[in-house]
Amino acid sequence: MRETVNKTVIDLSAYPRRAHFEYFRTLQSPHVGVTVDVDVSALMRFCRARGCSFYLTMIHAAALAANRVPELRQRICGDGIVQYDFCDTSHTESVGDGTYCYCTLRHDMPFAQYIEDARERQAACRAHGGLEEDGEAEGLLFISTLPWLHYTALVQPTGGAQDSNPRITWGRAQADGSGRLMMPVSLLCHHALVDGAHLAAFYRQLDEAIAAIAAGGMKG
Repeated sequence: MRETVNKTVIDLSAYPRRAHFEYFRTLQSPHVGVTVDVDVSALMRFCRARGCSFYLTMIHAAALAANRVPELRQRICGDGIVQYDFCDTSHTESVGDGTYCYCTLRHDMPFAQYIEDARERQAACRAHGGLEEDGEAEGLLFISTLPWLHYTALVQPTGGAQDSNPRITWGRAQADGSGRLMMPVSLLCHHALVDGAHLAAFYRQLDEAIAAIAAGGMKG
């Protein structure tokens, strides 16, 4: 986790979704989510050729995509909204005994540097990690996987009606009829902050981030 986290309080008097914010945050179950099959063929080839972890690479692609959608950097704070300049990730990391720990990764760096830093954090988490977040959890993107299944839908847990951290999850990739490797990717968000258009924007950005990394042109 970075030492300083910059965030801005949103002026609700000028916020175009204020009515939606006020309505959806009063609901008992205010979260909205979708699962989309994403083509990861090129990313898988890239990882195999470079000998780098597909998991860590996919986390990076998902983080970059989410950060390009401002609404996914917003969080409910009391009766208002704050927007982070950049959100890092906290992902589930297997510790080898059937359980897992939470591992925080930074993404504001070139890809090669990110992979080196992520491997170090991954090893430290496996050795000493637990279920406590590294630093302020509010500004994180929560990431997990279900690598045993190619699923079509997923119900994800949240911390309650005020929990506004986006959750990004994916399952097992499998070939479709044309030979493409398709992987189910789920995104769960708080509907007081995020609508369907923002969910769709994330998947467009994810396709672009995957393509850029696979082409070897990702610089940050």
